[in-house]
Amino acid sequence: MLKALTGAVIFTGEEFISGKAVIIKHDRIESVTDNGSIPVGVQIIDCNNFIIAPGLIDLQIAGAGGFLFSANPSAEALTSITNSIIKSGTTCFQIVLPTNTNEVYRKAFSTLKYNPHHAVLGLHLEGPYINPLRRGAHITELIRHPEKKEIKALLKEADGVIKMITLAPEMCSFDIINLFKEYGVVVCAGHSNATFNEAMTGFKWGVSSVTHLFNAMSQFHHRDPGLPGAVFQAESISASIIADGIHVDYNTISIAKKQMKERLYLVSDAVEENTSGAYMHIKQTDRFTLPDGTLSGSALTMIKAVQNCVENTDIPFDEALRMATLYPARVMKIDDRGMIKPGFRADLVVFDKNFEVKMVCSNGVFY
Repeated sequence: MLKALTGAVIFTGEEFISGKAVIIKHDRIESVTDNGSIPVGVQIIDCNNFIIAPGLIDLQIAGAGGFLFSANPSAEALTSITNSIIKSGTTCFQIVLPTNTNEVYRKAFSTLKYNPHHAVLGLHLEGPYINPLRRGAHITELIRHPEKKEIKALLKEADGVIKMITLAPEMCSFDIINLFKEYGVVVCAGHSNATFNEAMTGFKWGVSSVTHLFNAMSQFHHRDPGLPGAVFQAESISASIIADGIHVDYNTISIAKKQMKERLYLVSDAVEENTSGAYMHIKQTDRFTLPDGTLSGSALTMIKAVQNCVENTDIPFDEALRMATLYPARVMKIDDRGMIKPGFRADLVVFDKNFEVKMVCSNGVFY
């Protein structure tokens, strides 16, 4: 049966419109039509003056729903994480694994491969080929020097599950970066102490994005602008940013947005409380830390990140939404998400003026 979402302000990805209905057929958007043109027999869903936007996309989330995936890379954990994330308004995401053991990687590969879900884009490997000087909360003993033979075996075993990797470009050769690209993996620079020139070389070799801008990387300095300065200058390179006001000051987000415009996108970098295993995250009021107090992850949802951009920076509402929808879709070269238009997947979030999620549609399924 066709479904019609009516009575809302619709953000199409390009503009806000009123007096229209979103028509859904199975898992696709059939049309955006005038309320008076809704076909007879369609199931009407009244959205009560809320806002309908494309479903949010998070390319870096480590856990939710009571599970940290790296501590429990099981089907049960993945199901609970996925359901929790969808209900928060994020209709597709990449689960991230921090620097880890081969055993954990293998379990994660198997879980994602044999338990596919329409909301799970795949795996984001954050490490292990990072710079120990900028490890952040990553475990020093598990950081590795990149070896082509080992990486090739890892990619073959993953069998397409790995969609993104964060590495330190100054620690990797052209052959290493190119190998990931050959397997269709989006290569990001992060946990890196790269100089400006080293970062620019990495971009030339195939690094196309930067992970959580300003966090765990060389800092912008007037004598060496480092990785942040390089991404400001490289007009084809994107970057994610954590908009919680803790990982990055809101004024810094505003400055970065003015420099990068459409190249800057949002991630949550959210973790889940975990008190055993390699990565122990202690829940604080508004963040997660390691037992020693080191900042280890956010308590963000993507809708909260959008709200923070609207209320605490000078980023307009429509642009903040694009930073959580269209722009991450572009990074992953997903051409049927991030907008509300005919033929696109029926991924939608319905929320009120206070950014409280009221309804979610993921792949045509309502939550």
